[in-house]
Amino acid sequence: MTSTQSNATRINQANRLKKRKSTWLAYGMLLPSMIILVVFTLYPIGESIYMSLFKNNMSTFVTGPVWVGLQNYVTLFTRDAVFKKAFYNNLIIAAVTIPVSIALAVAMALFANKVRRGKGIVRVSYFYPTLLPMVAVANIWLFVYTPMYGLLGYLAPTWRLLENVDTVLWALIVMLVWKQAGYVMIFYISGLQGIDQEMYEAAKIDGANAVQAFRRITWPMLRPTTIYVTIITMTNAYKLVDHLYIMTKGGPDNASNMLLFYVYQKAFDQSNTGVASAITVVLIVILLLATMVQFFTQDKRTFYA
Repeated sequence: MTSTQSNATRINQANRLKKRKSTWLAYGMLLPSMIILVVFTLYPIGESIYMSLFKNNMSTFVTGPVWVGLQNYVTLFTRDAVFKKAFYNNLIIAAVTIPVSIALAVAMALFANKVRRGKGIVRVSYFYPTLLPMVAVANIWLFVYTPMYGLLGYLAPTWRLLENVDTVLWALIVMLVWKQAGYVMIFYISGLQGIDQEMYEAAKIDGANAVQAFRRITWPMLRPTTIYVTIITMTNAYKLVDHLYIMTKGGPDNASNMLLFYVYQKAFDQSNTGVASAITVVLIVILLLATMVQFFTQDKRTFYA
């Protein structure tokens, strides 16, 4: 072997060793996050899937869990009227709160980004509802909706929004939009600040007005932000527990019941962990499918600077 070949061999070995060290370093840095992912996400999902295959309620405390396979899922979709109602209510909540929250957040972000005086006060005012705990928000709006004594009750004493099956869901939607629109606004403000102002100057020279500039520049450039906040707002629409427990407890007549609150009722009020786990799995599948559809349909049409 010549000296040139020997040097090349040593260089290749050194490069392989360096690459191996870099690989192990990368795995080491990812390890803490992977441990958290496995312990707090993957393991609970796997445990929920496993428990959903058993009958485990008050009637089986003596004998222990009884294997029933997919019977819990069959029962949910064929004989459980409350589950169907909660499923339908969640679809309405998601279908309304997601676009309304995004539209309101975009409007607030545009105003907060353009305002010249008191910009900090405007942003804090919009963001303030997000800082309040969920229990506090529920109590505030419970007071607003209280007949005779609340703010709305003072203006319209005969309105009983939380006691009417036709209005209770819409009363909750107003509260949810109020709670999360300011949070979504923060992401859109960040997105607006990342848009090159030269694009607006070029559009102005070409004769584009404010509406055309928004349609052709602002909104397309905000699409990565929209994908992200859509997933956030969708998740918020399916994790209602605190608000319902304080304000309606799923009533009246399950008109405001939601999937996650129904999980709470099944697991803690009725001690039926088998059915509660099945509902949890259904909820996970819904969120995963919706997230996948969002990424596969919107991500391909998104421009990343």
